[in-house]
Amino acid sequence: MTLRINQVAPDFTAETTDGPINFHEWIGDSWTILFSHPKDFTPVCTTELGYMAKLKPEFDERQCKVIGLSVDPTESHGKWSMDIEETQGTAPNFPMIGDTDLKVAKLYDMLPEEEEGNALDRTPANNATVRSVFIIGPDKKIKAMLTYPMTSGRDFDEILRLLDSCQMTAKHNVATPVNWRPGDEVIIPTSVSDEEASKKYPQGYTTHKPYLRTVKQP
Repeated sequence: MTLRINQVAPDFTAETTDGPINFHEWIGDSWTILFSHPKDFTPVCTTELGYMAKLKPEFDERQCKVIGLSVDPTESHGKWSMDIEETQGTAPNFPMIGDTDLKVAKLYDMLPEEEEGNALDRTPANNATVRSVFIIGPDKKIKAMLTYPMTSGRDFDEILRLLDSCQMTAKHNVATPVNWRPGDEVIIPTSVSDEEASKKYPQGYTTHKPYLRTVKQP
């Protein structure tokens, strides 16, 4: 399966460190971050999981659930969690999916469908592509996807910023420019005519080019 933006995120049932879940039911009416790891007890992922735990209140404020995935059993996740708390200062405070049969990794196009084996047979290098982040909306559709190499730690502040952009542009018919931060000006899409823009933004907007118009964030 090849995943695309605005495609419905594949549903699945799985064991997690918080018990069994059905993914779509677990999402409910929330936004969701699903982020994956190639193996437990890997160094870069250890730092990422600790930082995400510290940042989780920011996602909670945005009505966004967080769930991790690692290609190992949930019992192993629990042992890894103790290492994460010891080295990073915070243990994961969100569920972690156990993907021992690689089902979810394959479903989310992080491993080929024909890939053989299970978690016990594999090394981090075998699972190097299981390093993706998915932002999923309350409509269960994929809003954004990011994939990182094993050697580069993910920037979860950027993922939070991207979530802010996705949530704001879903609510308002606007786009966000390069390096946008909440409170910055936004872009009026070309699908909105000047007449419509004048009605929507009576306070005015700036026309840089006919195709590039900016306005104060709604």
